[in-house]
Amino acid sequence: MKIHIPNSAFLGNIDPFMRGFDPSSPECLEITANDKWIAVHPAVISMIAALGLTVDAKKIRCQRFEATSRHYFVRMGLFKLLNIPSDIVIQEHEPAGRFIPLTQIRTSDQLTSFITEMIPLLHLQPEQAKTLGYIVSELVRNVLEHAESEHGAILCAQYYKKSNSIRIGIADTGLGIKETITRSHPAETDLDAIRLALMPGITGTTPKEGGTEQNAGAGLFFIKSIASVNRDFFIIYSGAGFFKLLKKTAAKNLRLKADPFTDRHSADADMPCWRGTVVGVDITLDQTEEFTRLLDAIRETYGTAVRERRKERYKRPRFT
Repeated sequence: MKIHIPNSAFLGNIDPFMRGFDPSSPECLEITANDKWIAVHPAVISMIAALGLTVDAKKIRCQRFEATSRHYFVRMGLFKLLNIPSDIVIQEHEPAGRFIPLTQIRTSDQLTSFITEMIPLLHLQPEQAKTLGYIVSELVRNVLEHAESEHGAILCAQYYKKSNSIRIGIADTGLGIKETITRSHPAETDLDAIRLALMPGITGTTPKEGGTEQNAGAGLFFIKSIASVNRDFFIIYSGAGFFKLLKKTAAKNLRLKADPFTDRHSADADMPCWRGTVVGVDITLDQTEEFTRLLDAIRETYGTAVRERRKERYKRPRFT
């Protein structure tokens, strides 16, 4: 496998980075990087870490980082997690209020402990903490419950004080969305499966509309909706499928869409195949006063979408 870290790869311009990924020769990993400047989204770092964990450390070739921003990768824990030798010397500072370094989560107990420790670090208001805790919990829970990933979920996050926003990236190298969603719902392509996964009330655990008591199929829809209301980016990449929620203009009325393809978005069904799932999301924290209204809108959209799918299913012809 080969992966190149460009000078810039945030959610708005992450597509070229994804297309540059080479998944061939999965028994080894070559990491190269821009030698002038590197500024990337946490999703990029999580992807590299997730890939590295699938390979013997001796088979990871990592070029010497020359960019002036190379210390960022040390501080985020990339070299340490992958057991890659590094001669980059940094003065470590307390991460509180600024970032969450790469973290590997394999169990529900680890997830609970992580969220308990994470929220105080970021010094958030109660409503903001609730939003962020929910997002992280749902993203990791999806991995633990569906992905069957040997290495669990790999995540990191960065807080930006100037814009009062947080960027979160999570990656796994498990089964991928298509394999899990098609256990209960038909999907011809990875992109079709991503579309279903983002729709409310659909989960790979059951063909029943509305999911189950344990899994209602609303997590990714909820997260996408939070990003949509805040006019932030959201991406999901699995197999050869890629979906990106694009920023939209402000609207007076809060309207959520059950079908992600009716949102302002871009999509690609022919990306280099990622074995597992990657999710990246940007959340602007100073807009979370809409959180209560968002919950009401999500409940309404969720209920309507489930009812419409049930009606459609009962209209299908039955042959005896």
